[in-house]
Amino acid sequence: MTDVLDQSALEAAARRLVEAARKAGADKADAVAVRGVSMSVGVRLGAVEDSERAEGDDFGLRVFVGRRTATVSANVFSDPTVLAERAVAMARVAPEDPWADLIDEAMLAREIADLDMVDPSTPDAAELTARALACEDAARAVAGVTNSGGASASWSLAGLVLVTSHGFSGGWLRTSHSLSVSAVAGTGTGMQRDWDASSKIFGADLDPAELVGRRAGERAVARLAPRKMETGTATVIWEPRAATGLVGHFVSAINGAAIARKTSFLKDRRGARVFAPGITILDDPRKVRGLASRPFDGEGVAGAPLTLVEDGILQDWLLDGASARELGLVSNGRASRGTGSPSPGSTNVTLTPGSHSREEMIASIDRGLLVTDMIGSGVNGITGDYSRGASGFLIEKGEIGPAVSEVTVAGNLSDMFARLVPGSDLESRFAIAAPSVMIEGLTIAGR
Repeated sequence: MTDVLDQSALEAAARRLVEAARKAGADKADAVAVRGVSMSVGVRLGAVEDSERAEGDDFGLRVFVGRRTATVSANVFSDPTVLAERAVAMARVAPEDPWADLIDEAMLAREIADLDMVDPSTPDAAELTARALACEDAARAVAGVTNSGGASASWSLAGLVLVTSHGFSGGWLRTSHSLSVSAVAGTGTGMQRDWDASSKIFGADLDPAELVGRRAGERAVARLAPRKMETGTATVIWEPRAATGLVGHFVSAINGAAIARKTSFLKDRRGARVFAPGITILDDPRKVRGLASRPFDGEGVAGAPLTLVEDGILQDWLLDGASARELGLVSNGRASRGTGSPSPGSTNVTLTPGSHSREEMIASIDRGLLVTDMIGSGVNGITGDYSRGASGFLIEKGEIGPAVSEVTVAGNLSDMFARLVPGSDLESRFAIAAPSVMIEGLTIAGR
């Protein structure tokens, strides 16, 4: 199937865009060409609900005229001259941007690393259907499951090529296999829903469909007959799936664009203690078969693995070229990009595990909450104020109690990070990987 993504053709198209931009009067330019193919099958109650296959091309051109810049994109590549002249005309009337530029030529990747990102095995619609059906059947087979929200299986292959006017030309391919299911337990107003999923670069690395389905079913049943928790202060444990959200809030707070705009509560904390001693957070774009791996970033920089937090101390921001220049720093190869302008972003982020198991952390708590799911997005990135709906299980005298729903967990992320304790149960199921985490002294709003 990789012949669908002819990288040489994409590279030639991107190069023609850059050449056309220079002829149209651009001082500098870069172009991105993206092509992808995907297949997905959705089932519900044992029958196929939808089956889809898609292919598409997208092209983006960014031009610089002096300190002015503009970006245009298209999903049909015909005459590069038309797109280039449009981009240059837009740039000439755009306001000056002192930070926009191509990345320094000395920082460009010289080799394209092989990160084992392409699975040569391509499933057909029948195989995807079988995966989805097996997953849903396993969920429905769990005692107490009364309905299904459906299951889906998908596969995709995407390719990206970047060409710049100062000599960079490179591309990469990445496959993705995914499986997900939603299960419903109980009846009437007492129904509860939960889900599970698995996503990998190689299909052989997916969790077995039966395991994904069973986990979803068991999670839904465990949520039946929830209580409301008493309002007060308590210790909260986030299971790994929910803990990725906390790590995600940290990643957003160290985004170079937010730091440059001074819209992050961590804007002045580089080099300062943010987490407790012993906490380490890593970002690795070169992780073999990583869900967010890439051999170079959106500006052509082969970003190295980065320690974001070491022994609790914030080491660096996530920087692309523009944010780095504005902050007086150097890009660390974290430019994310589609067909528009680059912006800073993370890759494969890992909160390294601690020494205590989740069971040991639960046993240490007299009154608390085990969070299994978060609701809403009540986080103020400027102040760090945190207030999100949650569901999970009551912790009483060191043991897991009944299910809990319709509660709100509140605090401030600066204080929360400083008290965060990671467990030993690291799960690498998503681009952000985290173990369970425990934080004392949070406000719980319940009944």
